[in-house]
Amino acid sequence: MGGESSMGALVPSVNSKGTNSKMQPPTEELDKDMLCPICMQIIKDAFLTSCGHSFCYLCITTHLRNKNDCPCCYHYLTNNHIFPNFLLNKLLERTYARQAAKNASPYEHLRQALQQGCEVSVKELDGLLTLLAEKRRKMEQEEAERNMRILLDFLCSLRKQKLDELNEIQTDLQYIKEDINAVERQRIELCRAKDRCSLKLRMFADDPNSLFVTQSGPVASKKKWAQAQFNDLQECYLQKRRNWVRQAYKEEEKDTDIMNREGYNPGLEDFQSVLTNFTRYSRLRAVAELRHGDLFHSANIVSSIEFDRDDELFATAGVSRRIKIFEFSSVMNEPADVHCPVVEMSTRSKLSCLSWNKYTKNHIASSDYEGIVTVWDVTTRQSIMEYEEHEKRAWSVDFSRTEPSMLVSGSDDCKVKIWCTQQEASVLNIDMKANICSVKYNPGSSIHVAVGSADHHIHYYDLRNISQPLYVFSGHRKAVSYVKFLSSNELASASTDSTLRLWDVKDNLALRTFRGHTNEKNFVGLTVNSEYIACGSETNEVFVYHKAISKPAAWHRFSTDLENGEDDAGSYFISAVCWKSDSPTMLTANSQGTIKVLVLAE
Repeated sequence: MGGESSMGALVPSVNSKGTNSKMQPPTEELDKDMLCPICMQIIKDAFLTSCGHSFCYLCITTHLRNKNDCPCCYHYLTNNHIFPNFLLNKLLERTYARQAAKNASPYEHLRQALQQGCEVSVKELDGLLTLLAEKRRKMEQEEAERNMRILLDFLCSLRKQKLDELNEIQTDLQYIKEDINAVERQRIELCRAKDRCSLKLRMFADDPNSLFVTQSGPVASKKKWAQAQFNDLQECYLQKRRNWVRQAYKEEEKDTDIMNREGYNPGLEDFQSVLTNFTRYSRLRAVAELRHGDLFHSANIVSSIEFDRDDELFATAGVSRRIKIFEFSSVMNEPADVHCPVVEMSTRSKLSCLSWNKYTKNHIASSDYEGIVTVWDVTTRQSIMEYEEHEKRAWSVDFSRTEPSMLVSGSDDCKVKIWCTQQEASVLNIDMKANICSVKYNPGSSIHVAVGSADHHIHYYDLRNISQPLYVFSGHRKAVSYVKFLSSNELASASTDSTLRLWDVKDNLALRTFRGHTNEKNFVGLTVNSEYIACGSETNEVFVYHKAISKPAAWHRFSTDLENGEDDAGSYFISAVCWKSDSPTMLTANSQGTIKVLVLAE
């Protein structure tokens, strides 16, 4: 309020200057008798009091509305005792005129002289016109010169930019030329080795031609898939090639020192690995399916699905208030209608997240809608510890891989809490300014935690100093719903802005943005392994991205069996996903309670 009133006080002074056609002379150049004792500005519309003092008409009348005395001598005074001060007004007008003439431009002086009828000869006018023409030419030349300097500066900058681009292109072409030669040499070696093997095999084969069936179909398909993602693959290749060269320069090594094979640059080898993995798979294939509950029941949404330490069991949890443990091998080998959990544990509230202990196989942690974090023993089906410090819904919980007794949780109460399974209270508390949607321990450290927040940022903390985050990763435009580590240095995040992002937590860098799925309001799941990132979509599809390519590598749509005349298939979405370690197999679940085992396939 104070700021608004102070701004309001400035407005009248701006307006009065704009409406006064006469330039007011500086107050220091005038006699103090020409200043109004009330406003301490030059008197406007001077009025004289019966006691002999002059004021602005507006100032004195405003004063007399509140008091009946002179502001200078306190003599009794009313509106009947003030009169126009004609003499002072004339003096002020003359002062204005002198000041205006003093500040007027030569053009203004000439215009006033001609308007007042001053005598000027033709010769004087010709001289004046010549002078004005010369002045105009000089000004035009100066302006042209300024424009030329600006143009020249632009062209020089453009030339430098294009030369830099040309140098970069020439350097890239040199890399490509070297790599083509290296790949050709490697290909020739492989062909020779294949011919030697073929020669040996012919000696044992009844039909030599049957041994050499060319697989042109898969090769053509992979080439087509690579061409469809050409721009992303090009960026990946150049980035890896340049990075290796920069690394060699930093280490003061020669180019030949960074060759792993004959003429084979490590950057090319890295890219070959990406290209091989990316073109290996082009689709997701469903290999098993199970139902988590009754069809089309709102309580069937699976919020979390997680493999245990050995990938033998997986757990599911959601709004049904139950944790169900299944044997993965049974799900793969038995029909869909006979899948039963080997363990089932009931909870008081809807569940939001699960986390298996990677050291103690039978321990699993859960977080729920009442803010309770629970550690369970799957063998006894009983809770070991219950933590009730969160004041609102807890969205996320995660066990530390390097310190198995430690776990972290995040809640709508804007708090991140660190727990120890050997203590009944939290051992550390981080107060934040926005709701916490996801928390995750760095897999290589028990002191580093990533926090996904509703403030659109990822906060990366060193737990030895929680006064401020080590890094804050910015780029998402909406709440960050998930954070997951691909490695000790690579962090993936998901947001309701329909993007995934990859970050380098070691060097504090944004690496890549992934687009293709739809996520604007729901938790749709996020899972990662060393090479691939997968997430759900509000289109009832699962999307898989290779970490080096920003477009989807594969996707799969859940089918909907609409029964009883229901037509709300568009409301279904993927709610949870989980990779089976570094294999091409993943578990996926949707809001209908359908769980599928998907495998990446060619």
